[in-house]
Amino acid sequence: MTTMTYRQALHDTLAEEMRRDDSVVLIGEEIGHFEGSYKITAGLLAEFGPKRVRDTPIAEEGFVGAAIGAAMLGMRPVVELMTINFSLLAIDQIVNHAAKIHAMFGGQVSVPLVIRTPGGGGQQLGASHSQNIEVYYAHIPGLKVVAPATPADAKGLLTAAMRDDDPVLVVENLGLYNAKGEVPGGDHVLPIGTAAVVRPGTDITIVAYSRALTVALEVARDLEESGVSAEVVDLRSLRPLDRGTVVASVRKTSRAVVLEDDWLSYGIGAEIAATIQEGAFDYLDAPVRRVAAAEVPVPYAKPLETASLPDATALRKVVGEILDATAFSR
Repeated sequence: MTTMTYRQALHDTLAEEMRRDDSVVLIGEEIGHFEGSYKITAGLLAEFGPKRVRDTPIAEEGFVGAAIGAAMLGMRPVVELMTINFSLLAIDQIVNHAAKIHAMFGGQVSVPLVIRTPGGGGQQLGASHSQNIEVYYAHIPGLKVVAPATPADAKGLLTAAMRDDDPVLVVENLGLYNAKGEVPGGDHVLPIGTAAVVRPGTDITIVAYSRALTVALEVARDLEESGVSAEVVDLRSLRPLDRGTVVASVRKTSRAVVLEDDWLSYGIGAEIAATIQEGAFDYLDAPVRRVAAAEVPVPYAKPLETASLPDATALRKVVGEILDATAFSR
């Protein structure tokens, strides 16, 4: 194990896979000479050259389409979109081409494409640059969507994505890039579509993913001090979704809350709540609750932006409302 940042884990994984497989190429805006807006690709142009680290014009639809074509012809492109918000400029290429070509061609052609992109608020980037819209893509059959929350999972899921023969969207969060954690050395690959119970518990299940996981773990530690045992489930993969791990956890704890950085209506949390209702209804002692972002365009003003995002205080409040205080008094 080596302790490193989330940012370094992504960088090292790209480098390792490029050394392992000559068909891996990187494509994106300012990823070469400028070394990426978030320095994920620092030093890779110098090591691998301009044929494998390709700077592009500011034209997401164009270079995502070019990457799809390259993938169809045997390359394994990794596209960096400067922010998930800019994926909207390429949504036709992603949804109508990358996701559908394998099925529409009767399985004769695969699209081994990875799209890496950060999202999330909290950085004062304004409403059109601070969204969590991964649910748009998790809705689409033919795409795989992962959202690693730790440096170790960033390595494991990005490696899996780069070796997958299907298109995979790797959703990062700007607030995680400097987060540190232990990362396994060597070949570390996590199966896409598998959630993880990152903190066992018996009294309530907290389901989260990406940046929200750090908040969930903070609250779980606080609850332990008051005698409440909270189990925390990290989804890790949004499509395919590991419903079994979530349902098994709630069947054990009988209570559940979902924490997400996206908006409440029609979000990932709504899908998890439906999954729990279908798979663990008879085990529930209380309704499934959701904690999510305020349903407004993300404000630019820092106090308003902070207030719009779900935090530990909001999660603690909802957990307190779910729990029967007398049943958990010690």
